[in-house]
Amino acid sequence: MKIVSIQTALLRAPLKKPFKTALRSVNTLEDMIVIITCDDGSKGYGEAAPTPAITGETIGSIKGAITHITPLLVGQNIDDIPTLLKTIHNSIIGNTTAKSALEMALYDLFAKQETLPLFQYLGGKETTFQSDITISLNPIDIMIQDSLDAINDGYKILKIKLGKKESLTTITEIHKTIGTQAILRLDANQAWSPKECVEIMNKIEDMGITAQFIEQPVAAHDLNGLKYIKTHIQTPLLADESLFSPAQALYILENNIADYLNIKLAKCGGISKGLEIADIARQFGAKCMIGCMLEGPVGIAAALHLTSAASDVITMVDLDAVSLLRNLPCDTTAKLQGDRLKLSEAFGIGVSPFYGQID
Repeated sequence: MKIVSIQTALLRAPLKKPFKTALRSVNTLEDMIVIITCDDGSKGYGEAAPTPAITGETIGSIKGAITHITPLLVGQNIDDIPTLLKTIHNSIIGNTTAKSALEMALYDLFAKQETLPLFQYLGGKETTFQSDITISLNPIDIMIQDSLDAINDGYKILKIKLGKKESLTTITEIHKTIGTQAILRLDANQAWSPKECVEIMNKIEDMGITAQFIEQPVAAHDLNGLKYIKTHIQTPLLADESLFSPAQALYILENNIADYLNIKLAKCGGISKGLEIADIARQFGAKCMIGCMLEGPVGIAAALHLTSAASDVITMVDLDAVSLLRNLPCDTTAKLQGDRLKLSEAFGIGVSPFYGQID
């Protein structure tokens, strides 16, 4: 099969409520859908979630990067997998979200050609995964109520978004309210200084409050700050915005900068790079979390297939974005049942069709 066209379309889907972190506030998902069509009529789907505050990419830049890469892929045979992936990653510096969407669409086609669900094509077996749910950054009373609502909806792991102010109070009040009903994950999204982080974490540790990890408390570039934190707190430290590439994963683990790695397809450049990061973590005996941007069903399903393929090291799942959508814009293999995401046996990534919400 040969690639005959690559198209893009804008996906819009309203959220149930605003998604808020220390970096941004969002009311509507606006992602780019990539559709690769082959000469036999088969189609592969990918998704790109613009997150300028993290990847530096916008809808415009993603479309521009895909337009740049398209002539290099059209006419190529999809049987030559290594060449196709190499072409994408050598075509332009950065633009990891755009590259990830193209990779998703290609992997969708690769697996469909073999009449396999993508997770089996990648060597995975697991099909059911427990996800956390994000508690957006809001006034404390709202965050407490959102936490209780999430528990009532069946979630047993809460990822608490924290900001520059009242973080200690937020943590202690949520813990006081929910007790042992849910595991806490903490995410400051680069809002703290190293000393602020150590002070806050030492205080909650002294109070006997246990968090599964603290995620990216300091600026992405501040690797020395991360290492300082790691040596001064007991709670495991998860690198997120500091980790994009496999090379960065290797550096972080070689230099004992963080305990865990957060793999996001939009940051690393796609499924192939996610597998490379998982391989590096495996060599160091480190665990990973699979995360996501504010993504729709295509991106979430792709991340879940990757999780199955590397389930020995990707032991934590943060793929709650589809639960934030008011309505699903397409059928998807990744079904959410309570706090469980389940993959079906549908071939490829397993998404189709879109319900008129793409332009």
